[in-house]
Amino acid sequence: MKAAYTLQQLFEQRLEAIAQHYRQGDLSLGYRRLMDAALDTGDTRLFDAVTAHTEWLETEARGDAEQWEKAAALLEQIGAAGVQAHKTVGEEIMTAQQIRKTYSGGNFSLGPVDIRLRRGELLGLVGENGNGKTTLLRVLASELQHDAGTIDYHLPQSSNPYDLRSQLAYIPQRTPKWFGPLKDNLKFTLSSYGIKGAANESYVLMYIARMGLWKYRHLDWSQLSSGYKMRFELARTFLRRPDILLLDEPLANLDVLAQQTILEDLKTLSDSLSAPMAVVLSSQQLYEVEKVSDKVLFLKSGQPMWQDNATATGTDAAAAEAAGLIVEFDTDAGREQLQSAFAHLPLEKINFNGGTYVAHFLAPGTMPEVLSALGNAGISVVYIRNISKSTRRFFVTA
Repeated sequence: MKAAYTLQQLFEQRLEAIAQHYRQGDLSLGYRRLMDAALDTGDTRLFDAVTAHTEWLETEARGDAEQWEKAAALLEQIGAAGVQAHKTVGEEIMTAQQIRKTYSGGNFSLGPVDIRLRRGELLGLVGENGNGKTTLLRVLASELQHDAGTIDYHLPQSSNPYDLRSQLAYIPQRTPKWFGPLKDNLKFTLSSYGIKGAANESYVLMYIARMGLWKYRHLDWSQLSSGYKMRFELARTFLRRPDILLLDEPLANLDVLAQQTILEDLKTLSDSLSAPMAVVLSSQQLYEVEKVSDKVLFLKSGQPMWQDNATATGTDAAAAEAAGLIVEFDTDAGREQLQSAFAHLPLEKINFNGGTYVAHFLAPGTMPEVLSALGNAGISVVYIRNISKSTRRFFVTA
C-alpha cells in the first residue's frame, strides 16, 4: 500500500492523523506521534521547539484546547520542514536460512530456522521459556556463533564485523548497570557516533522526551524503576538509529499500560519514514505482541512454526487450522452446561486447563453463534477470545 503514495504524501497523511488524535482528545498519543513526525524531519531546530513544548506541558496542567493550539502550530512547522528520508521502508535487510545451534552436551537444539527481515517490519518471537528465543536473538545479533546455516545482512559494510555490529542493536532482558545521570549517558552514546555540540543536545533531549523520560533525565541508574531503565535502553538504542533492533523480553518489567505504550511506540518508531528499522521482539505477552507484529515466529522445543497473522505452517498449525474455530473463555459454568449450550453448533471438543475452557468448532464462521449460544443459555463469561489465528492456541490446545 505504501508504494502507491509518495514519501511526502505519506508524511502528510501522518500529520493529518496526528491532528485527528488531538481533535478527538487523544492528547498523549497525538503528542507521541507529533514527536515521531518531528524526528522524521531531521531538523534540530524543530527538536528544540518540541522539547520546549514538553517542558511547557510538564510545568503545570494544560487544557485540551490549549494543548491543541500549540500542537497545531508545531504541526505546521513540521509540515513545512518535510520528511528527510535516509532509508527505504520494505527493503530486505537480513536473510537467515536453516539456522541451527546445539549447546554442548546436546541438551538443547535450535532450528532449523528461516527468517527474512525488512525495514519497518516487526517480528514477534514467542514461545515458552527454554524454547530458544534468547539463543536465536543472540545468533541474529552476532553474539553467538551458529553451528549451521547462513545469515546474510544486506547492509552497508556488513562484511566487516565491527561495522556490522554498529548496525545491529541487541537489548537483553537484564541490562548492565550504568553510572552517572541518564542524560549524560545518552549524550556520551551519541557523541560516540560522531554527533556532538548543539546537535547532540537537541537529539538527546528529543529522545528523552519521546521515551517519556523527561522527568527523569537528571537521575541515575539506582533512582529508576526497571521499566524506566528499559525506556532508557530504548532511547540509547534509537539514538544510534540501527538497522536491526533485537529485544529480549522488553515487557517483562512493565505494567500493562506501559507494555501497550512501548509496543505501539516500537511499531511506530520502526516504521519511521526517515530511518525505518527491522525489529525482532521476544515476549510472553502473546496477544499484545501479535497485535503489533507483522509476522510471528513461534518456537517449540527449538523448532519453528510461522504465523503471519493470517496463516501458519507446521503439523500443529495445520491441525489448529483444520479445527475451524478455537475459542478460549473463562466461566463458572460446568462442562455439561457448555455442551448443552453448544449442542446445535459443530462442536468438536472442549478442553479445560484448570483456568479457562478451550472449545473447538469445525466451522470457522461460528463466533457470533458461540456468543449468542452463551447468552441464550444465561452463561456468564468473564473473558472470551477467538484464538484460531493466535499462537495462544499452541499453549492451550491439547
